[in-house]
Amino acid sequence: MSEPVEPPATTDGDADNDAGDPPILRTKPPRFRSEPMPSWVPRAIVMFFVGLAVVTALAWLLSRLEALIVILLVSMFLSFAIEPAVNWLEQRGVRRGLGTFLTFVGLAAAFGVFAFFMGQLLIDQVVQLIDRMPDYIVQIQDWANRTFDLEIDAEALVAEFQEGGRAEEVATQMAGNIWEISSTIIGTLFSLLTVLLFTFYLVADGPRLRRTLCSALPPEGQREVLKVWEIAIAKTGGYIYSRALLAVISGLFHWGAFEVADVRYSLPLALWVGVMSQFIPVVGTYMAGALPIVIGLLHDPITAAWVVGIVVVYQQLENYVLLPRVSAHTMQLHAAVAFGAVIAGAAILGVIGALLALPVAATVQAFVSTYLARHDVIESDLTRESIARHRFGRRSREPLGPAL
Repeated sequence: MSEPVEPPATTDGDADNDAGDPPILRTKPPRFRSEPMPSWVPRAIVMFFVGLAVVTALAWLLSRLEALIVILLVSMFLSFAIEPAVNWLEQRGVRRGLGTFLTFVGLAAAFGVFAFFMGQLLIDQVVQLIDRMPDYIVQIQDWANRTFDLEIDAEALVAEFQEGGRAEEVATQMAGNIWEISSTIIGTLFSLLTVLLFTFYLVADGPRLRRTLCSALPPEGQREVLKVWEIAIAKTGGYIYSRALLAVISGLFHWGAFEVADVRYSLPLALWVGVMSQFIPVVGTYMAGALPIVIGLLHDPITAAWVVGIVVVYQQLENYVLLPRVSAHTMQLHAAVAFGAVIAGAAILGVIGALLALPVAATVQAFVSTYLARHDVIESDLTRESIARHRFGRRSREPLGPAL
C-alpha cells in the first residue's frame, strides 16, 4: 500500500484572529491510492481452509481409529517384552513362529493359574463374608455399646444379611444381569485376541518387518532405526523379566511365610502379593499387602499382625538385597519419574496407559541416556553423595552438612 498523500494545511484566521489568538491549522482527510490485492493473498486463504479441512478430517479419523491405535500400541510393547524369549528359543534351534507360540502358551498358562486361584479365593471369601457378617455386626455393636456407653441396635442390619434379606436380593439381581456381563466379557475377549494376533505377527515376522521398514531408508537411517528398536526391546524386555523374577521370588517367600503363620488361602494370597506388588505401578505394593491383611483380620487379629510383619520384612529384603541385584542390568526408574509416568499414562489411555507407563518411561529414559552427552558434576553440598556402600549392596546416605 502506498503512503497517503497529505494535503497542505490551511488556516482559518478570519474568525479566530479577531481576538489576537494564533491561527488554527486545519487539514483535509488523507486520500489513499487504490492498488490491486497481492496475488499471494487468495492463495494463502485457500491454503488456510484446505489445511483446516485436512486437520478436521485427521481428527475425525483418529477418533474413529482410537481403539485400533490403542491395540497396536499395546501389541507393540508386548512384542518388545516377549521378543527376547523368542530370540532365546530361536538361538537354540526353535523356529521363530513355533517359539512365539510356545511363549504365548507359557504366558497363558501362568495367567490361567493366577486367575483360577484368585477366582476361587474371591468366591470363597465373599460367601464366607456374607455368612459371617451378622456375627461381625453383633460384635461391633457390643464393642461400641461397651466402649462408648451407647445403645445401638443392629437387628435390622443383621436381618439384611440373613435369608430373605437385601443381600440375597442383590445377589439375585446380579444373577439376572448375566447377559450384560457376558457381553462385556465377550467384548473384552475379542479385544484381547486382537492384541494377541497383532503381537504374534510383530514377533514372529519381526525380522521381515524390520527389513521392510529399513529398505526405504538410507544406511545411516537404517542404523538409527535398528538402534532405537534394539533399545526398546532390551529395556522393555529387561523390565518385564526383572519384574517377573521378583514376582516369583515374592510369591514363594510369602507362600512359605503364610504357611508358617497359618494364614488361610496361603497360595492364592502369595500369588496375589507377587503379581500385584511387581506389575501394578506405584500403588501395587499397598494393594498387594491390603488383601492378606483383611483376610487375616477376618480370621484372627493375631494372624493379621503376622501378615503385616511378613509383608514389611519382605519389602525390606527386596529393597536392600534383591532389587539392586536383579535390576543391575535393567532400567531403574526414579520414584518420582515412575509416579509421574503412571499419572500421565492414566490420563492419556486410562488403565492401559497406567500399565504401559513404566515400560514406556524406561524406554524413553534409555533413549535420552543414549543420545544425551554426560558431563562431570562440580563438587557442591547440593550434589554430594556418600560413596560408602551398605553391607547389603545399596548405597547408604550420610549427612551432607556438618553435625550439629
